[in-house]
Amino acid sequence: MAGNFWQSSHWQQWILDRQDLIRERAPEFTLMSEEEHQKILIFFCNFIQVLGEQLKLRQQVIATAIVYFKRFYARNSLKCVDPLLLAPTSVFLASKVEEFGVISNSRLVNTCLQVVKNKFNYAFTQEFPYRPNHILECEFYLLENMDCCLYVYQPYRPLIQFVQDLGYEEQLLPTAWKMVNDSLRTDCCLMYPPYQIALACLQMSCVAMQKDVKSWFADLGVDMEKLQEICRYILSMYELVRSYDEKKEIQGLLAKMPKPKTQPSRPPSSQQTQDPNNPNNQQDQGGVSVNQPQGGMN
Repeated sequence: MAGNFWQSSHWQQWILDRQDLIRERAPEFTLMSEEEHQKILIFFCNFIQVLGEQLKLRQQVIATAIVYFKRFYARNSLKCVDPLLLAPTSVFLASKVEEFGVISNSRLVNTCLQVVKNKFNYAFTQEFPYRPNHILECEFYLLENMDCCLYVYQPYRPLIQFVQDLGYEEQLLPTAWKMVNDSLRTDCCLMYPPYQIALACLQMSCVAMQKDVKSWFADLGVDMEKLQEICRYILSMYELVRSYDEKKEIQGLLAKMPKPKTQPSRPPSSQQTQDPNNPNNQQDQGGVSVNQPQGGMN
């Protein structure tokens, strides 16, 4: 891992421009609106959060999983990999990178089955369709897409340092921490350094708690316009979430989502296995709902 953020692959390769994000996603906006696309991404970020909590993961691991998920769909269409497969794959990879410990494949899949059945049955009419081999295969696609840039700097550590310096830790930290978590439902983690996200969430927390800290922010010498941009993205996300009933609408949104061309396949028949000349044997055996990423949208 790089000694500091400015030398890291996070800064050098994964701070993206807003217009680049819009351009990459443009083909999807022929099937759905930008707002609907955002609702789908928010839904699956929530899915990752719940899955991580059920697995008793630290928030740092969950946040890294969400960043992996968002990085993938920043450069690929939703039809490239089923988000319901990429979500647990992101959790699986993040748990290893963040040194939480490898989650057993069976435990991960069983937890996904329970989460889909008990927490998100309003969205999915069928059980979780994937098995460990799908997740293991999808992990390679995710690694390839991120160019093995696995270390993610999160806003939590700078947030704690800023709050301690400001001197209102007990009053401000819980609210600001929650806002940092909420910021993961936006594209902020793809566009801004984590210290700026931390400061923006702290600023909103100060406003919510009616703390006058203008002089403290002025002394920091940071780009206040960047902080205001982050605040607007987070507030816009809050307004979007309040404006619709996810439990009633999400099935319709998922139905509009472009689907991968291939679906989880059955194991090859014994005849296929024994016949090396069978062209079907050249296809993906054990199948995963994946179209090969090409570095951009299909």
